[in-house]
Amino acid sequence: MRTKWSVIGLMSGTSLDGLDLAFCQFDYEDAKGWSFKIVAAECYPYSQSWKQKLNDAHLLSGLDLLLLDQEYGQYIGEIIVSFKDKFNADPDFIASHGHTVFHRPDKRLSFQMGSGASIYAKTGIPVVCDFRSVDVNLGGQGAPLVPAGDAILFKEYDYCMNLGGIANISFDKEGIRLAYDICGCNLLLNALANEIGLEYDESGKIAETGVINNELLDMLDQWDYYQKSAPKSLDKETMLSELLPLIQDFPVSIADKLATVSEHITFQISKAIEKDAGSVLITGGGALNKTLVSKIKKKTILKVIVPDEELIHFKEALIFAFLGVLRVLNQNNTYASVTGASHDSIGGAIYGGNFNS
Repeated sequence: MRTKWSVIGLMSGTSLDGLDLAFCQFDYEDAKGWSFKIVAAECYPYSQSWKQKLNDAHLLSGLDLLLLDQEYGQYIGEIIVSFKDKFNADPDFIASHGHTVFHRPDKRLSFQMGSGASIYAKTGIPVVCDFRSVDVNLGGQGAPLVPAGDAILFKEYDYCMNLGGIANISFDKEGIRLAYDICGCNLLLNALANEIGLEYDESGKIAETGVINNELLDMLDQWDYYQKSAPKSLDKETMLSELLPLIQDFPVSIADKLATVSEHITFQISKAIEKDAGSVLITGGGALNKTLVSKIKKKTILKVIVPDEELIHFKEALIFAFLGVLRVLNQNNTYASVTGASHDSIGGAIYGGNFNS
């Protein structure tokens, strides 16, 4: 087995902050297992035009969606070329998550836009992409996928939690890796901040000034999704069509809504944490929301660990780079215990690669 890999990992999340790139090195030793190093990382913010295109992609006709898939793949390729030149990166391959447009595991569909063929053609570097399709066709949720990386690269933590557009959690229980989407997070908070002309509520300062509305809080906590058992996953469209209107139509100030939604998020997180001792690693943009993190600390007795900003922002790009390594090594990178599929699987389509591993 080849034990050293250099990979550029890419991630675009539901928050539409931008395209996250991380140039990573992975090393395997028999005695220690896998280790990693983030050599260079950068977020390329989306222009308003690209934000609009990605946000509205689910409304397009089939032909227009395929055309945008190609255009977005070309765009990703251009970003990679710029990143590669800036940091003198020489990767073995690229691992691209793409940008989720449709996630309907009940229909055996999960579509991440960003044509792997276009990226390969633009960069000349082999590409691993489409990580979710195999799992959903095996009856799984196709999400979350990061737990496979958590289990191998971050095994020293009892829980790994990502506070992105959606909050999700990953942990071992009786030797089996479990994970699921907990609730909406930055997707809801940012939508409220947008109503007052802000991209987001920096550090949760506005939420901190608001008053929690118990009626709205009860409405949110009774959402049908929370009655389902794991494995389960959330998609952007469902939250925007079902949950966000409840919040937007409720007759209180934005500050009160932000306070209430923050309370809702932390309550759902506290329900997800089953252990009464140990540690939880928190990453994703929400890890910089001091109000949110403070609330989490108050609702759990676990040690809450917020790492350096590089890991906060680029952990998912790092892990998709690693899932790409497992793919080219023909090792399972998707766990049925997490997704509910019929069995573990090797997810990812390869463009341009000829890996003799």
